[in-house]
Amino acid sequence: MYQTTKRPDSPVSIIGAGIAGAWQALLFAQAGHAVTLHERGDAAMTDSTSHWAGGMLAPYCEAEVAEPIISRLGLRSLDIWRRELPDTPFNGSLVVAHPRERNDFERFARMTEDHQRLDAAGLAQLEPSLEGRFREALFFPTEGHVEPRRVLPKLHERIRAAGGTIKFSSDVNTKDLDGIVIDCRGLAAREEQPSLRGVKGEMILIETSEVQLARPVRLIHPRWPLYVIPREDNLFMLGATSIEAEDTGVSVRSALELLGAAYAVHPAFGEARIVEFGSGLRPAFPDNLPRIGVRGGRITVNGLYRHGFLIAPALAELTLAYVERGQIDNEVMQCG
Repeated sequence: MYQTTKRPDSPVSIIGAGIAGAWQALLFAQAGHAVTLHERGDAAMTDSTSHWAGGMLAPYCEAEVAEPIISRLGLRSLDIWRRELPDTPFNGSLVVAHPRERNDFERFARMTEDHQRLDAAGLAQLEPSLEGRFREALFFPTEGHVEPRRVLPKLHERIRAAGGTIKFSSDVNTKDLDGIVIDCRGLAAREEQPSLRGVKGEMILIETSEVQLARPVRLIHPRWPLYVIPREDNLFMLGATSIEAEDTGVSVRSALELLGAAYAVHPAFGEARIVEFGSGLRPAFPDNLPRIGVRGGRITVNGLYRHGFLIAPALAELTLAYVERGQIDNEVMQCG
């Protein structure tokens, strides 16, 4: 899997402070490199794709539709999340379905690993709010989830603590930077990576104190996976569509699907307060797989698609291994 060529040490400039760039900056700073992280937006990061992400760390669940490389990178990333942010919730994931989706539920079970089957009583013991709602569930005990809007500032703090510098409102050109440059701009890098496209993921944030969940719940859906992710302060994120479009609105159809899914998980969500609608554009290559491109001292990390929070730590580890030891992961990296 690996080839080797030695690279000299150099200052490292990283462009893009979303989840991909933040993990690159953290691991490089911890390794002793002089890191500067540039972000064209402000510290709130409201224009970033990460701002609208679900934050699920679910490599086993994603195996139902994703290529094996996503599982490999995701499993490695779980270890890095645990190491670097030990307070990350690893309460597992739940997959549920109504009787009419029984065949799809069984297909999901066959396509995935490391899960336990729960009957209605087992589900109620794990999530009391779901008592009487479903006959059975799949429980993935080793998976986790993060709240992107809270975890990104934590990562930024860790970067500074490791000696890195973060410059917000810094819209730099890769050609104007010296040393090693790592481009994590997502769709903003399309002028240099024209095969990138945006895949819209819509979300709704709701608030209710009548439902308590300790982990994400995926509801089997005939067209796309729909999930309910608990947040702090009685908030729940409903997501996520996957639409081949590059506008940033939320359609009426999608809103009905997302809200209907929440109601199908628990009727109390019907009385919840809608806090926010929004969508983000996930950067994706035609094969929906991530790519680390290397040309001399210029490195691109892009195409994380819907798996950004799941695989970003492992991609940063691979980039660091290349810069420090010349290691090349042939499944992910392209040189020349």
